[in-house]
Amino acid sequence: MKFLSLLRDGRSAIGVLADEHTVVDLSVAAPELPRGMCRFLAAGEEAMEAARRAVDSGAGRVALADQTLLAPVPRPRKFLAIGLNYADHAAETGQTPPSFPTVFNKQVTCINRPGGDIHIPRASSAVDYEGEFAFVIGRRCRAVAAADAEAVIAGYTIVNDVSVRDWQRRSPTMILGKGWDTHGPMGPYLVTADEVDDPNALGIRTWVNGELRQDSNTSELVFDCPTLVETISTMCTLEPGDVVTTGTPAGVGLGYKPPKFLVPGDVVRIEIDGLGVLENPVVAEP
Repeated sequence: MKFLSLLRDGRSAIGVLADEHTVVDLSVAAPELPRGMCRFLAAGEEAMEAARRAVDSGAGRVALADQTLLAPVPRPRKFLAIGLNYADHAAETGQTPPSFPTVFNKQVTCINRPGGDIHIPRASSAVDYEGEFAFVIGRRCRAVAAADAEAVIAGYTIVNDVSVRDWQRRSPTMILGKGWDTHGPMGPYLVTADEVDDPNALGIRTWVNGELRQDSNTSELVFDCPTLVETISTMCTLEPGDVVTTGTPAGVGLGYKPPKFLVPGDVVRIEIDGLGVLENPVVAEP
């Protein structure tokens, strides 16, 4: 299934994509289910089955074009990211790929919806895009071996790990450059793991104003999703709805000479095979 989060009377509700043009609003078709994505995922397979029945029932169908979409996981407890996880991206920044995953966090307040404005803050003119493949945790877990990681991944989505490069360089942890408000666009869907045949063989592409900037494949990841689950869950408990975005391939604005940083008026479009398209306009910070 392809899950979406919809805006309903100032609250989030969960939708399921029925076809290219239609969404099943679970707040109508299955009102007994949790409205928030984290609580829905925590409800497990029983909730998934109820969602499947709701889709089959034909109830609660609305036009996709009429919906205001939120990020598929609007407010996870954890929003984690991986640095230098494609060798070609490490090379374009003058670094070598790490021998162990480089993990940092993006603030959950940075999460942005599909179509939401990316702000160029007054404090910087070095704002960059990073098209990324992300996975979402489906159940509470700790100390998960890589071989068992598939069982705890609910699905996959697209993230733009927007980065404020000058602030990123000011701190060795990268956090200051990664968590600005609006700088975590995500979506449009949470695609359940059973719909993704091979997460290690997905094309990933990023355009800025129609210019193809990034063109790679998740097969190029230095550390794949199971390895990341094992590494992170060794350190902390992962919970339903936690998002881990896996790093970006070469072609970021910083890698060009001179750099091609984002400016107001730009439009960033990211596409990953089977996961849809995430597109966001760029504006000056209000």
